[in-house]
Amino acid sequence: MAKAPRPGQVKTRLVPPLTPEEATALNAAFLRDITATIASVGRDLPTAGFVAYAPAGGEALFEGKLAPRTGLVLADGSVPMPAGVSGIGRSLIHAMRSLLGCGFGGVCLINSDSPTLPAAILAQAVAAFADGRQVVLGPAEDGGYYLIGVPATLAPRAEALFRDIPWSTPGVTAATLDRAAAVPLAVLSLPAWYDVDDAASLRRLAGELADDTGHAAGTAPHTAAIVARLGLGRRLAEAPVGPLAGSMAGSRADPIR
Repeated sequence: MAKAPRPGQVKTRLVPPLTPEEATALNAAFLRDITATIASVGRDLPTAGFVAYAPAGGEALFEGKLAPRTGLVLADGSVPMPAGVSGIGRSLIHAMRSLLGCGFGGVCLINSDSPTLPAAILAQAVAAFADGRQVVLGPAEDGGYYLIGVPATLAPRAEALFRDIPWSTPGVTAATLDRAAAVPLAVLSLPAWYDVDDAASLRRLAGELADDTGHAAGTAPHTAAIVARLGLGRRLAEAPVGPLAGSMAGSRADPIR
């Protein structure tokens, strides 16, 4: 799930300390790394990678920023929706319907804010919903989720998981699990991971990438390169904590982030 990488439209909560152009470059690196991770899963499992994007007309902005053989599918939420579905929920349903309409047996919807997400977790997600009996959820440490996997057999019922959800709040995962229990739908939870969308998580990412002996640098080489080129480790370490934290407290109401 991704917005077209255009200055002033992506990673706006990281401006400042980044400039709009730096935030866009970071976002592009995230896209390149996460699509490469998705492609790596396809070497061992029968999967295909796509970027579900918005807005319409932004296709050219993804050129050169995605792993080879990554497709594009519009997911701006412009199709008819069930009552009570708003915000990112509209884009998630749009993406799910479009990909299942291509004949796939299931769909994993993954955010573009977790460039260091391991391929092993994605492979676990694919395997977990292959039998068509359960939804798979990857909880994010901020209370949202970084992945939701839905088999085609459950897709009509699973659309309820996107209804009346308090998007962009710490209550997203809890509300989704409550909705699943009410449907009912079985849910398998994956290991928690983190999004990079505020000052604290950006500092964490820069710190992990600085240790090139760890998992992060190997998983996200394009992100590591832009973090190094921009000197983010040093810049974030030198910046006052208060102003940085305050600058990240804006709205997260974008349809696709």
